[in-house]
Amino acid sequence: MLFSSPEMVATMKKTAAEDVNVTFEDQQKINKFARNTSRITELKEEIEVKQKQLQNVEDARDGTMLADADCLMMPYQIGDVFISHSQEETQEMLEAANKNLQEATDALESKVEAIQWVWADLKVQLYAKFGSS
Repeated sequence: MLFSSPEMVATMKKTAAEDVNVTFEDQQKINKFARNTSRITELKEEIEVKQKQLQNVEDARDGTMLADADCLMMPYQIGDVFISHSQEETQEMLEAANKNLQEATDALESKVEAIQWVWADLKVQLYAKFGSS
């Protein structure tokens, strides 16, 4: 009967992990995988910021629609400055801002999707060679 100690099992696992040879191409794939993981995280954070901005613009649009028709001028913030415009001009500016933010969000989501395809392919290749080590 063969008994193996925990130390012997750990040594066998370590030896098995050391047997896998990491080539230059493998290292390049690992690096690309890590870069793509970081880039996806960064893009998702940017998407969250754009979505918050989009929600703020939508809230402002709703607010201008509920404003009094008697209100001649409405403040619109550009950077750190508020500029007064008519209700119609303000609504047009908010519509344009909404469109721009939506396009930017869609573009970022497309980038994430494209990177995820590459990332998934690399993940399959790396797991095929290295398993979970």
